[in-house]
Amino acid sequence: MTNFSTFPLRVGLVGSGRVATQLAPALVAAGHHIPFVWSRTLAGAEALAARLPAAETLAAPDALLPPADVYLLALTDAAVTPALAALRWPAGALVAHTAGALPLSIFAQQPAVRGGVFYPLQTFSPGRAIDWPTVPLGIEAADVAGEATLLALAQSLSRHVFPLASGPRLQLHVAAVFANNFTNHLLGIADTLLNEAGLPATLLAPLVRETVAKALANPPFTVQTGPAVRHDAPTLAAHHTALVAHPAWQALYAQLTASIQAQL
Repeated sequence: MTNFSTFPLRVGLVGSGRVATQLAPALVAAGHHIPFVWSRTLAGAEALAARLPAAETLAAPDALLPPADVYLLALTDAAVTPALAALRWPAGALVAHTAGALPLSIFAQQPAVRGGVFYPLQTFSPGRAIDWPTVPLGIEAADVAGEATLLALAQSLSRHVFPLASGPRLQLHVAAVFANNFTNHLLGIADTLLNEAGLPATLLAPLVRETVAKALANPPFTVQTGPAVRHDAPTLAAHHTALVAHPAWQALYAQLTASIQAQL
């Protein structure tokens, strides 16, 4: 169990991708120490470790990992289980992944470690600064001491920290994909259509801002607008024709129209 009289914490970092490169500097800024970085890509680990004070780069997974109060697996979902199996964990190590869709039960394959989840609900992109105090952080752990450690670590970064079991976390992750990834994809379609018409993408900015502001201030289904809500058949038909060069988007338009109308 972590002795919080010795807080801040030693955080061993596994990963050097988008989450790791945003999370590591934030942990250091909060006063924690990252003793090492390990990544499947040595160059990535070296680049990240170089940005952190006194962080060591681990070149191979065959040695026992250095001591840490918590080990964070900031990896893609598919890489978590292989990393758990490949690395040599100190007995009783508290190991937490950062994934939204992976259950706590994946740690059952490694009974020598204490499993946990440290899930930041945010999108991470190169060159984009993260306002960590506003990021919701969902915490789950296999034992009370592990949960206390992860909660304390999370609270050093964010004002929005809460326990979150695997089932609700998966539901949250699905919701986040709709709100973030799918929305971004639709904006990409809109951007392409404007480019094809020789129109600037900036034309949509006021509309997008108002749409998001309205959806955040109200139950989104209650403020839906557009030709699907109005059952405006001539406009829907015109849009169908306008999308003839993009049959996949044409089908998506029809599916979204049907989904909107089903909510009325």
